[in-house]
Amino acid sequence: MIHEFIGDLGHTFVIVAFISAIYAAFCFYKATVKKDLETATQWKLNGRMAFYIHAVAVFGIIFSLFFIIYNHYFEYHYAWSHSSRTLPTHYMISCFWEGQEGSFLLWMFWHAILGIIIIFTNKYWEAPMMTVFATVQAFLASMILGVVIPGLELKLGSSPFILLRDAISAPIFDSQPNFVPTDGTGLNPLLQNYWMVIHPPTLFLGFATTVIPFAYCIAGLWQKKYRDWIRPALPWALFSAAILGIGILMGAYWAYETLNFGGYWNWDPVENAVYVPWLILVAAIHTMIIYRNSSTALKSSVVLIITSFVLILYSTFLTRSGVLGNASVHSFTDLGLSGQLLIYLLFFTVGAVILTIKRWKDIPTSEKEAETYSREFWIFIGALSLCLMGFQVLIPTSIPVFNSIVEMFGGVGNLAPPANQIEYYSKFQLWFGVLIAILSGVGQYFWWKKIELKQLKNSLSGPLVLTLIISAIIILLANVAKPSYIALLVAGVFTIVANLKILIGLLKTSPKLSGGAITHIGIGLVLIGVLFSSGYSKVVSLNNTGMLISKQSSAEFNNENLLLFINEPKTMLHYTLKYKGERVESLDEGIYVDKNDIALTAIPHLVTAKREISDNGSLVYYKGDTIHIAPENTYYEIEYTTEDGDKFSLFPRAQVNEAMGGLLASPDIKRGLTSDLYTHVSSIRSPTEEVEWNNPEEFKVGINENFYVNDYVANVATIERLPSLKGVDLTDDDVAIQAKIIVQGEERDYTAEPVFLIKNGLVGRISDEIGDLGIKLTLLNVHPETNNFTIGATTRQKNWVVLKALEKPYINVLWLGTLVFVVGFVVAIRRRYSEFQKMKRKGLE
Repeated sequence: MIHEFIGDLGHTFVIVAFISAIYAAFCFYKATVKKDLETATQWKLNGRMAFYIHAVAVFGIIFSLFFIIYNHYFEYHYAWSHSSRTLPTHYMISCFWEGQEGSFLLWMFWHAILGIIIIFTNKYWEAPMMTVFATVQAFLASMILGVVIPGLELKLGSSPFILLRDAISAPIFDSQPNFVPTDGTGLNPLLQNYWMVIHPPTLFLGFATTVIPFAYCIAGLWQKKYRDWIRPALPWALFSAAILGIGILMGAYWAYETLNFGGYWNWDPVENAVYVPWLILVAAIHTMIIYRNSSTALKSSVVLIITSFVLILYSTFLTRSGVLGNASVHSFTDLGLSGQLLIYLLFFTVGAVILTIKRWKDIPTSEKEAETYSREFWIFIGALSLCLMGFQVLIPTSIPVFNSIVEMFGGVGNLAPPANQIEYYSKFQLWFGVLIAILSGVGQYFWWKKIELKQLKNSLSGPLVLTLIISAIIILLANVAKPSYIALLVAGVFTIVANLKILIGLLKTSPKLSGGAITHIGIGLVLIGVLFSSGYSKVVSLNNTGMLISKQSSAEFNNENLLLFINEPKTMLHYTLKYKGERVESLDEGIYVDKNDIALTAIPHLVTAKREISDNGSLVYYKGDTIHIAPENTYYEIEYTTEDGDKFSLFPRAQVNEAMGGLLASPDIKRGLTSDLYTHVSSIRSPTEEVEWNNPEEFKVGINENFYVNDYVANVATIERLPSLKGVDLTDDDVAIQAKIIVQGEERDYTAEPVFLIKNGLVGRISDEIGDLGIKLTLLNVHPETNNFTIGATTRQKNWVVLKALEKPYINVLWLGTLVFVVGFVVAIRRRYSEFQKMKRKGLE
């Protein structure tokens, strides 16, 4: 059955959202340009009503799409492409924004909320601000419009409500037009992580908030209120930078927990495309602060605010146009929106540039240059450094765009991105980090306008001496020897010490002014955390056996990984490791279950317990209970024993997904106060690979009589006739006999239950495999006259896994720094917002 109504409803909401956004933009524009107050007010009321209708339509689109996903309407391409019946509700929410259309919709949702907030909180700037807001919304709505313009045959947007039969060409739809798949393809396994439920909404809120300072800036230029826009825009710029920064950090933590490249930042083009506008936005905040305190750097603020928003649009173009190709693991596939995205980018870029050029001569400037020994001068140097820091990343990231432009004009674009992204970007960004840290420390000691050099020296002498003492101690204890690392360490310690002195003074006098000092302390902690967790991250899973793991693999792979066979101990650093076997996760109970303790069913995500299953001594499942699992995920239990005899287990995850390049491995992390132990599997026995079994052996044994298989002791514990057999329709003339064979492993006893079957006069045998031990047992025959049985046994190599482990020292300093950084932003936002509120109460905002 095709549920057409909900799709038609959703598409109707999209059209309403698009038209109402255009009409709202027109009304607010008319309200801005009309000189007559009464007429302007009427246009403004019309604009409000249109925007409210637009917001309702956006909420309607969201409801319709989630209704389709939640109810498994796989006749819709979006639901089929991103969801499945086995996903829990929180991952269904992630499905909502996994695709391009859903992420555009998430962006629209935040814009709708923010637009309503602006309408209710700032009547002074409402009309020009909302003209920009509604125009942005119209462009975003066009991205999910999914209509073809008659005559031009031009497609506008990609609809999330398109039916599967209209989206793909498949023979089944020729014979069965109303065919509906029973299940979807599911959510990308790497996105099945709790961070992916909260990271995208946070990041897109950051994207959405960048339009607010941009809209204030454009409104100020448009209305020739060149000075007035800074005050209301500053708290929003701070909020935007804080949210965007949190979103970036969430993404970094997701990468640390989910991906297996051994870190949290890989300088991927899409990571860079978000990082750069954030840097420019932070630079803009600093120039805005300069202007608020000394009436300089207004033109710089205009340029940087516009640039930060344009770069957000540029990052959208990079991510969604397909121009990155294979250069990024994050980029979306091209849905044919590249031209539309380019128009979106150029419209606001060209429009903002033209308006700025037109107003440039009228923008007030300070006649007197900033003194060298003034805070505004050094803050401006810091903002300039942030811009250079950003553009050093942006230019190499844009190489695919440069190539496309060259090819568009008939040339050959053969520029290549950096081969080793981490090494290339890090060697430049490290020194920028040193410069930013020094400026963050020194800048706080300058006064506005000017300070005497002697006074500056007296103020900085204490922090400098303390910095050198602390740095020397850390260098000696941590054995920091590389000159660039020493420079980064000293700079990081200096900005912490210098700002800590400022913070202590402010907490005694004016705590509300402490936001900058707290934020800069966070920056220092982040730099030190990055220095140690990345610069001194070391591989601890060194292969010291002298034997190759694989002749086909590189020397690095053979040297930095350990081959672990089931239950065979191996030494690593100050641990003894033991691979305990393959596990699946019970989605209902949140525990790991031994694969040997479950039986598969016809439904992949449902298995049954072959015996009682306990967790930490508590019975969780009885024999025969149904267990809900994610069949694509296998966890590999690695038991660690310390030199003191303490034990803990880690469960790195892996799955084989040919569509995504083969082995997808996610780490498991043992978190410690001073370091993390970061482990992931590098190679596993492929479940799709044909197993090479040895020649079968036969054993004629009786009850409780031992025999040896693959060097393990085995015996037949019991034998019984089964009254029924799953999957087989037994009659009174049929016989099904099941043997219970116990095999004594190194750590535990394993049970195999092969079946001997006589049905309709024909003999059949159902073997049972003990995967961990590489044993397959078959009940070949029953000899009632001698009261014994013939057991067939075939063997293979027992289970193994290749493991890589890294030690990430002092990574908690990085996470602590991010927390302090956010607290600083919160304090700064509260201060600037309170200033705005005071002016609003006076009728000046």
